Amino acid sequence: MKIDVITIFPKELDLALSYSIIKRARESGIVDINFVNPRDFTKDKHKTVDDKPYGGGSGMVLMPDPLYKAIKKVKRKSSYVVLLTPRGRVYNQKIAEELSTKKHIIFVCAHYEGYDERITEFVNDEISIGDFILTGGESACICVIDSIVRLVDGVIKDDSRKNESFNNFLLEYPQYTRPAIWKKMKVPDVLLSGNHKEIEKWRKEKSLEITKVRRPDLYKKYLMEVR
Repeated sequence: MKIDVITIFPKELDLALSYSIIKRARESGIVDINFVNPRDFTKDKHKTVDDKPYGGGSGMVLMPDPLYKAIKKVKRKSSYVVLLTPRGRVYNQKIAEELSTKKHIIFVCAHYEGYDERITEFVNDEISIGDFILTGGESACICVIDSIVRLVDGVIKDDSRKNESFNNFLLEYPQYTRPAIWKKMKVPDVLLSGNHKEIEKWRKEKSLEITKVRRPDLYKKYLMEVR
């Protein structure tokens, strides 16, 4: 998979995406992540990428031309262009799985007050990571890339993803490790029993209980589409 990120903070994003699983995926060549700065496509000595909004208002708006030229620089026939914006469809695991099958994704990170609306004519998708506001699309982009890369074949073992939260609309069951007793709290006996059938049953029951209480919306989907 190839990922290009259009951002005015390329060094910061590169650093954030240079740890742990993503770092190994990049070093092994499974995922190629590059960064494109819209400032490189400006003509003035200050490399200006933003200006005041027409009609008045607070903040500065990213101009369309530098963003367009940055997209054009890396876009190919197979490219899928995603704009990170609060107005986008709300991100979830299903969308992560969908994006993980793309050969080439271009993420466009807005900043300041936002972006000139005309740039949306050159994107395929608009994504929001939730109903809250960030200072820019870079933080959202890191979250989305992290969730996608781990789904790409060869990055992590399939078994590691099998029982994760949101698979089949269920939240993950509780996990425990050593010591077996900590601050007078014991690990459930079934997990120490060695009976894999009973362990699997316990985990499924706990997953259902937690989802029903904490995410009734997901539990309803589970009952309708999976059970």
